[in-house]
Amino acid sequence: MTKQEKVDFVINTLNQLYPEIPIPLDHKDPYTLLIAVLMSAQSTDVRVNQITPLLFARADNPYDMVKLSVEEIREIIKPVGLSPMKSKGIHGLSQILIDQHNGEVPNTYEALEALPAVGHKTAAVVLSQAFGIPCFPVDTHIHRLMYRWNLTSGKNVVQTEKDAKRLFPEELWNDLHLQIIWYGREYSPARGWNLDKDIITKTIGRKTVLEAYYKKKK
Repeated sequence: MTKQEKVDFVINTLNQLYPEIPIPLDHKDPYTLLIAVLMSAQSTDVRVNQITPLLFARADNPYDMVKLSVEEIREIIKPVGLSPMKSKGIHGLSQILIDQHNGEVPNTYEALEALPAVGHKTAAVVLSQAFGIPCFPVDTHIHRLMYRWNLTSGKNVVQTEKDAKRLFPEELWNDLHLQIIWYGREYSPARGWNLDKDIITKTIGRKTVLEAYYKKKK
């Protein structure tokens, strides 16, 4: 298969599996999405979706959030992990949104990445899901799969994002990054991986990855 045929195979397979694409993190607007994505770092979406309703019941906008102390926020979000850093980030960015952005979440990489505890991936998720701006946020699933599919050297997430944007049409980025995340969770996980179920890797996978898999199975 040529590289283009592989890309087309990925797109077509994902469209068949995920014609409707669920959004992993529950939210109602750009602010609640930003907070949910920030909280999801090194945690699971399931865990975050259990905790955000408790936090948003107290504060679902920056004006109410800054009325809570960092300690109060931390107490609520403790189960998602890294709560000291995340609680400071949530309180700090809420104050900046009020002071610099009229309480609104900005819609540029530059402004989002200037907020405390907001990295490139978090900014990309907010831009794509809240504002519909074409982005290709790379999480661990996408990084793993792009490498397994031999579509990137997989040296780092920066390179993986560049390769994804180069290979896939821009109008598909926002859907595709979510489809790949769901596919990674269901069919191509890091642990407990069953290649027979993973049709994409089985068909176009990197030779060394496939060899290592079969060697392990022996």
